[in-house]
Amino acid sequence: MTEPARIGLVTVSDRASAGVYQDLGGPAMAEWLSRALVTPWQAVSRVISDDREIIETTLRDLADTESCGLILTTGGTGPAPRDVTPEATEAVCDKMMPGYGELMRTASLKVVPTAILSRQTAGIRGRTLIINLPGKPSAIADCLDAVFPATPYCLDLIGGPWLDTDPAVCAAFRPKKK
Repeated sequence: MTEPARIGLVTVSDRASAGVYQDLGGPAMAEWLSRALVTPWQAVSRVISDDREIIETTLRDLADTESCGLILTTGGTGPAPRDVTPEATEAVCDKMMPGYGELMRTASLKVVPTAILSRQTAGIRGRTLIINLPGKPSAIADCLDAVFPATPYCLDLIGGPWLDTDPAVCAAFRPKKK
């Protein structure tokens, strides 16, 4: 039997990491994945502060030490001075995947005009895909609904874990084999 895919779930929030309020982003990402994935998977969760060095260290650890083939982050993508998740992601990635951010903002604009203030992005570190999601749980679902159909194929292309989805929740696209 193959090992479950390891997926990093990172909540970036000064207040949640300090226990000022409950982390809702991490559970929202886990709940969406639990509905969408039919492949066995294991969450490797972290709740950290909005500190660029801590974010970079956490992303490197999840990719390189914890062997997470997919890392989802929530929080730290806005314009506020402490919102540095995209910068930290770019610093640890070999390649950036700007289409992810473009599609997430497009999907979010259908819900709220302030989506233009969000700086979600995605990038690749080795065989790991890192996707920065917004902090609001409902926006997490909106963005994952938009970008996840392409995510399993992206993971195939970079040598990441094989992920299958429930087509009733998220129809993953893979090109037909010739």
